[in-house]
Amino acid sequence: MQLTRHTDYALRVLIHLVAAPSGRATIADIADGYGLSRNHLMKVVHHLGQGGFIATQRGRGGGFMLARPPEEISIGAVVRHSEPDMRMADCPSCAIRAACGLSGILVEATNAFLAVLDRHSLADAARDRRGLAALIAALPAPMGSVSAACAPSPLRRD
Repeated sequence: MQLTRHTDYALRVLIHLVAAPSGRATIADIADGYGLSRNHLMKVVHHLGQGGFIATQRGRGGGFMLARPPEEISIGAVVRHSEPDMRMADCPSCAIRAACGLSGILVEATNAFLAVLDRHSLADAARDRRGLAALIAALPAPMGSVSAACAPSPLRRD
């Protein structure tokens, strides 16, 4: 089974939020850091907000954060929300559908896949928060922002 890019991005956004030191991010932070399309990511973030996984704040200093603790967000729930059609094959339009047993087998496999994801929370996926936070800190800074390397040192006196 392969998840769509939309679901991949949704999971990355949520894991990023768990591990980000401030617990908050912007489209620019994640898009630039991971090399993702800002337009596509904007749709993903909007969809996550509609699903109640994140809360968004507009305006200066805005961004988005988890809407509830990561222990309460099931990976299975995120995947179900992001993948509206979990069919593994196009059985409804197949010419041999009436006599084929594959459809039932694939439904059973999909249910087993989702059952495993339901047993795990976002907190499980972000278990190594320290390691994730270090990797997030090393991501490229968003275009137009001042990176830590370019920012004036607070100890330097000019």
